[in-house]
Amino acid sequence: MSDKLLSWKYAEEFVVERPDIAAAREQSLEVGVEPVTPSMGAQLAVIAAATRPTNIMEIGTGLGVSGLWLMSGAPDAVLTTIDSEMAYQQGARSAFAAAGIPANRVRLIGGRAEEVLTRMNESSYDLVFIDADPTAVIEYVEHGLRLARRGGTVIIAHALWRGRVADPAARDETVAGFRLLLKEIAGSDAVLAALSPVGDGLLQLTKLGE
Repeated sequence: MSDKLLSWKYAEEFVVERPDIAAAREQSLEVGVEPVTPSMGAQLAVIAAATRPTNIMEIGTGLGVSGLWLMSGAPDAVLTTIDSEMAYQQGARSAFAAAGIPANRVRLIGGRAEEVLTRMNESSYDLVFIDADPTAVIEYVEHGLRLARRGGTVIIAHALWRGRVADPAARDETVAGFRLLLKEIAGSDAVLAALSPVGDGLLQLTKLGE
């Protein structure tokens, strides 16, 4: 194993998840939903704690693992989270309750994100986290930047897509979408951007203009 892989493995194992997050992760894996990795979750919590958001938007609820991490960093925020799978959201609702998060701090919206996001108010969120259909990532990021306030943060999971974005031989639709996104972001003066290799890539954007 290379030094870089050893460092990546060490960083993943460095994180000790709370029992409620570990339980949500186990449930998620049981139903075949891949949650954010522990190191990615910990970074979400740190970003949330540093930015002190009042309103958080999450695109892709899953069974609540990423939502729990976000709320651990910003326990006084209100989380609005979207997913098309109602069964997943029921699992997430149970996970939030088990973590002691008040029901009035979590707003679960069922439906296709493409349809729901068009009805959300612009510049209304301090933090937007995207972990949904990777083939629609560019569309989700456009919505995320529209929904984020000036100075707000948009975070995109899986930005290196299982290590394939950096592989010149990988040319499938999902990889092409992430590469196009990264190319457009690198040339944009509307955001400050940072790409972290945590998990399988975490892209962080700070919105500079309206």
